Amino acid sequence: MPEPLYLEDLFVDQRFHGGPVEVTTEEIKAFASKFDPQPFHLDETAAKDSLFGGLVASGWHTASLTMRLLTQCAPFSGGLIGVGGKIEWLRPVLPGDLLSVEATILRIAPSKSRDDRGMVKMRVVTSNQRGETVQLLAADVLAFRRPTGP
Repeated sequence: MPEPLYLEDLFVDQRFHGGPVEVTTEEIKAFASKFDPQPFHLDETAAKDSLFGGLVASGWHTASLTMRLLTQCAPFSGGLIGVGGKIEWLRPVLPGDLLSVEATILRIAPSKSRDDRGMVKMRVVTSNQRGETVQLLAADVLAFRRPTGP
């Protein structure tokens, strides 16, 4: 397990890379059956007649896989605690796709009211094995300062 990262360890333009993780048909269907039960996520035959022309992962499944990869490559102390953001799904994720993430720190702002933390603005690009961007995430994340004293 990598060492936890504190606010003092972070810098603008710092990059984190994670993945790849394979997206399987079974996982697409399992996630969709629980969280996004739409035909184009659950049934290959029904999906053929959809906008997508075949089975695709839920955008929320893609977001969940992105989060999994981020927790592995950007081990913020106290966890990756999101306090806001914007997500865009740019292309469908297909069975067999290999997803990777690249997160870039855009801005760091120490808290004006709490000495033990700050806010970090990140841009997270989730791509498939062809280098195509499937999701963009602009995330505001809490980062804690390294504890001092006993």
